[in-house]
Formats: sequence, structure tokens, C-alpha cells
Amino acid sequence: MKTAKAKFVAVHLIVSCAIAILMIMIIFLCWYPSPLNKATGVTHIFLMMIGIDLILGPLLTFLVYKEGKKTLKFDLTVIILIQIVALCYGGYHIAQGRPVWLVYSVDRFELVRNNEIYSKNIAQAQKKYQYPSWFKPRYVATEFAKDPRQRNQDMFDGVLGGVDISQRPERYVELSKVTDQIKRRAQGLILLNQYNDPVIVKEILEKYPQANSFVPLKANAIDMTVLINKEKGEVVKIVDLRPWN
Repeated sequence: MKTAKAKFVAVHLIVSCAIAILMIMIIFLCWYPSPLNKATGVTHIFLMMIGIDLILGPLLTFLVYKEGKKTLKFDLTVIILIQIVALCYGGYHIAQGRPVWLVYSVDRFELVRNNEIYSKNIAQAQKKYQYPSWFKPRYVATEFAKDPRQRNQDMFDGVLGGVDISQRPERYVELSKVTDQIKRRAQGLILLNQYNDPVIVKEILEKYPQANSFVPLKANAIDMTVLINKEKGEVVKIVDLRPWN
């Protein structure tokens, strides 16, 4: 009986580990590539979800499993269902909160998550901006409305409604259209030493010698730094450095 119990618990744990590994690959390689996992604060949510998957499920199985128990199948079914529901619930919210756009607006990039998109006027957006990616987030830029009334309405929505222009796909354009603006607004790398440990700054910058300036990235949890090649006005890499105090 002990052998049967040990085998079942072991199988349950192995399956749970396999699911956890699959979710790690999807979440941290596709939806939240580093360092955006830190920028969005998703890691602690993921750890709670995996705690249920790897600890609670197999642990409850170990506690209730008893060979010959009349309600054993029912008990195990309930445990597995609870585990599945918890994973689906956690996975759904992580998917909804995934970063889908890295939007350049005025003098910074803003990280926009799937559940932050203002979709009321989504039909007015270009086709390629109407459907958020299920893989890594994409770079875009914003373009203010040409109609003064619409521009004023956008400002009104931003101030009173909390809807920023970076959340409006109908205002998205290719990042290449703002190359000159990025060149003008990009800041010198030396400023990063004011907000970070200079030793860490040096270590990170040595990995990206083509970067010679930066643009801040505003995120919901921790702001990051986007390294830029100023001559080309191109993004080099998002790094885990603070762009301001």
C-alpha cells in the first residue's frame, strides 16, 4: 500500500513539475522576457501559482491517499480539479497582464499590458495594431491626433479618465517614424550612475558597446532603461537599470 501511495504521489509531482516547466517557458520566454518580468512584478504572482501546483496538490494527495479508501477517487479528483482551476485562474490573469506594446511617447517608452489597452476605438487602428501579440511585446510609437478637437479629447481622457495616449492603438505608428525624436531626446549614459551602482552600470554597458545613450521605460512595477544607439536612433536592449530616482 505504501508503494502504491508513493508511486501515485511521485507521478503527481512529476506531472506537476512538467506543467510548471511548460508555464515557465511560456511566461518568461514569450510573455515576460527578462527584464520585463521584473518591470511588471509578475514573478511573485507566478511563484504563488507554482506553489499551489508543486506543493499544495502533491501534498494533499499524500495526505488523503489511502489504499482501499471508499472516497479515494473522489478525493483525488477534487484535489486535481482544484489544482487545475488554480492554475487556469493564475494563468489567465498572467496572460491578461502580459506586456504587449513598448510605446515611445514624447521622451520615454511606456510598457502597455494587454489589460491596459483602450479598445473603444480599436477599429480605427491599423490592422497590425488591433491584435496584441501572444509572444514578445512589440515596439511602436504614438502620433497625436491631427484634429485639434480630438487631440483635446485625448488630453481630457488622459487627465480625467486615466487613459494615456500610449494605451490607444489608433494612435500607434511605426517606431521608425520617430527616429529623429529619439535621437534628440535620448540621454547620456553617464546619468545612469546617478540612479544606480556605477559598478553595475559599467558591467551592463560593457555587454552592449553599441549603446551610447538611453531612454527611460515607464512600467507598472519597476521602471527600466532602454539602451539606444543615438546615431541610428535604434533600440539596443532593455536593461535592469533605473532611469531616474
